[in-house]
Amino acid sequence: MLGDVWLWVAVEWAPPTYLEFYARGGFDAPTVVALLVAALVKAALLWLILRAPAPGPLDRQAKALRRLLYLAVAYTLVLWYPIALLPDAVDAVFQLALWTAIDVLYLLVIRWRSRMLRAAAGAMFAVELAGMANELLDELDLPELGPGGIVELGLVLGGVAATIITVVGQRRDGRWSRGTLAAGWLSVGVYALVIPFNFLFERISSGKEAVLVMMGAVGLVGTVWIAATARELPAEGRPADLPPVRRRVIRVAVAAVAVLPVIALIHPEQTPHLTYTGWSMDCYDRPRFGDLEPAEHDAAFLCRARSTEGGVPPMFPDSLSDQAILAYGRALCRTKDRDEQEAILTRAGSARPAGGADPWDLVYVCPEIVGATHPELLRSSTETETAYTAHIAEENAKCRDPWPRTKAVAQATAKYFLFADGDHGYLVHDPGDEAADLAAEQAMDKVYDDNALIGVAGSAVLIGHVEDVSDLCLTVKAFRTAPPRRTAGWDQVNEVPIVSRSGRLAVPEMGEGGDVGAGAPMPNLAIAGKGRYRLRVYVRVDDAGQEHHLVVAFPGASRKRLELKP
Repeated sequence: MLGDVWLWVAVEWAPPTYLEFYARGGFDAPTVVALLVAALVKAALLWLILRAPAPGPLDRQAKALRRLLYLAVAYTLVLWYPIALLPDAVDAVFQLALWTAIDVLYLLVIRWRSRMLRAAAGAMFAVELAGMANELLDELDLPELGPGGIVELGLVLGGVAATIITVVGQRRDGRWSRGTLAAGWLSVGVYALVIPFNFLFERISSGKEAVLVMMGAVGLVGTVWIAATARELPAEGRPADLPPVRRRVIRVAVAAVAVLPVIALIHPEQTPHLTYTGWSMDCYDRPRFGDLEPAEHDAAFLCRARSTEGGVPPMFPDSLSDQAILAYGRALCRTKDRDEQEAILTRAGSARPAGGADPWDLVYVCPEIVGATHPELLRSSTETETAYTAHIAEENAKCRDPWPRTKAVAQATAKYFLFADGDHGYLVHDPGDEAADLAAEQAMDKVYDDNALIGVAGSAVLIGHVEDVSDLCLTVKAFRTAPPRRTAGWDQVNEVPIVSRSGRLAVPEMGEGGDVGAGAPMPNLAIAGKGRYRLRVYVRVDDAGQEHHLVVAFPGASRKRLELKP
């Protein structure tokens, strides 16, 4: 009746400032229902928390434990908000100090009736406190005990183990009622519920606020157990056991809390399995078909089918199950053209049906079909590297030195590979020059200034290609003096200046996995060290359409461009 603000404050016991964080536009119907149900649950649990302490004498250690336990209850209900206004490190120090004292008193006050059980309790308490200490180190920007994810998991598991062993100790002690022990076991169930909840929360498409509200209400079970532990500390006047009917109800509730999280993790076959998805880092590796075991092929296709690499939508929506995606993938393998693929992807609800599916993705689900037309996709990484090396060597062998009898100080002949969709040409440059990138850009801008297709800019010369080719045969030779011109048999011969500021002049080579550059190691053409050089560039195209280049370098101070043969 009073609106969302008052409903939130009444149920969540939190200032309305937190309302904006969870529901800026107001509550939807499921959240309102969850808040009303949570109000009843929390009212019942609060009644259990605020029951008066049991009468009876207490020694000094038991009194201290009771006060600290009630302080932990007060923190959960009230004190968390004013402490949250302080730096996070203050909260971490308070929690560590409080639970260190409580755990030590647990070891002293509870009658464990077994040295092994007491030692096990001490070990579990130490693990729990180590997790809290790690949080404090994180808040203080100090080196942590270990990776955050591992320590956080250890904290959760340590908390579960510490709670279990404490409840076992209370049962062996005999002071605490069945209701208190049941609250302890229920708090263990809440811990077990937190793990799958955190795992599934990011995948909940709607109703997040309702789930958070109910989780907050259920989380008070642990506070009920702490308050009941403090209330029943006196050895005399032990509360009477619960009636049989109430005991059965509590057992059913404990079993439900323990079993329901496990059931929530079991998906029906029509829902998508999210163990290998587009957000997995493995998807960016794109393993080759030949490197995977047969059992891994389907998972690799699912990864590619759900991948959002490059910011593009996935091939299939997350609403489809793994089985459905695999079936659609095999159907895509049997299509004859892109139109059929688009129809299948549209039927599957794809966000990009016009993109179709590529053979290197489909090979994982139908290798027998894709391999018939693209056998290279079936290779392993080793086989691919071997085939690639053999291909480069074969291409290099097709190129011959046009001046075989004229030996230079340094020389090499190889196939130079350009971009498949066209390239400006190749560079002869000084890679050690501080302005190497700028010189390369300027040379590229000047490459079309005249018909010679040679751009000159200080320490970089970009040599263009005559024909529309994707590769050419390149020979480079470095001489100490200018060799004879020998222009016969060449279509173009030009001579241009270049400077080496670091003592190097090189032609780019193909890098590891690269597609552009010389297919073999290229020598340093600046054989006289730093200084000015001349480049004489010979170009011709044979009857088969293969383009051949000869680049001759030698020291020379002239800055003129010479056209030796048009």
